[in-house]
Amino acid sequence: MSAVPLLAVRDLTVRFGRRVAVQHASFELWPGEVLAIVGESGSGKTTLLRAVHGDLPADGGRVLYRLHDGTLAPLDGLAEPVRRHLARTEWGFVHQNPRDGLRMAVSAGGNVGERLMAAGMRHWGRIRAEATQWLRRVEIDPARIDDPPRTFSGGMQQRLQIARVLVTRPRLVLMDEPTGGLDVSVQARLLDLIRGLVADLGLAAVIVTHDLAVARLLAHRMLVMQGGRIVESGLTDQVLDDPQHPYSQLLVASVLQA
Repeated sequence: MSAVPLLAVRDLTVRFGRRVAVQHASFELWPGEVLAIVGESGSGKTTLLRAVHGDLPADGGRVLYRLHDGTLAPLDGLAEPVRRHLARTEWGFVHQNPRDGLRMAVSAGGNVGERLMAAGMRHWGRIRAEATQWLRRVEIDPARIDDPPRTFSGGMQQRLQIARVLVTRPRLVLMDEPTGGLDVSVQARLLDLIRGLVADLGLAAVIVTHDLAVARLLAHRMLVMQGGRIVESGLTDQVLDDPQHPYSQLLVASVLQA
């Protein structure tokens, strides 16, 4: 393992008016590692993820990312063109609602191809071939490459969003409740797909979920959030099998009693 993490979050704080949504959150993510952030609705987990991604301005703290030269650079200190390039190539964000991450009027192949073009690919034939390969990889019939996502089921839309995000083989992927809103059988299929892709590509990922079963299946480590604070962190099995914080104990007990 490298001596420098891929991502380092230091004392990140986010406020909405007088309300503190995230308070002094700190964690590190290493190459190839999957980290789950869990907690009930309103705990601050999605706000933390969006602040790390840069969608929300932080009121304190910093987000640092390891560049290819090995330096750990604060994102707010990078030039805007550099940050935009990172967002198009090395970072990916999977939204809970795939409609937030797809262009619904653009074809399935166009959705995947747009990210390739943003990363610099210009040969139309290569773009279409890569899009076709990725549709197969996320279990979408390539014959539907010219169909718009609005004609797809919810599960297919989510798989298409994943293809769009992963086609540039990013180093870091942030996922916000990627299986939320899907029925159980579709969730199981999608989770198997995500687990396989993360392992095959060697991705580092941060996954926000309220489902502890999702965290156990996908994540090496996990953070537990309550009221905007990280109250416990550790190896996933360790936290779920022997939670130390009273709130973590309540979370695990609620699943066992369900």
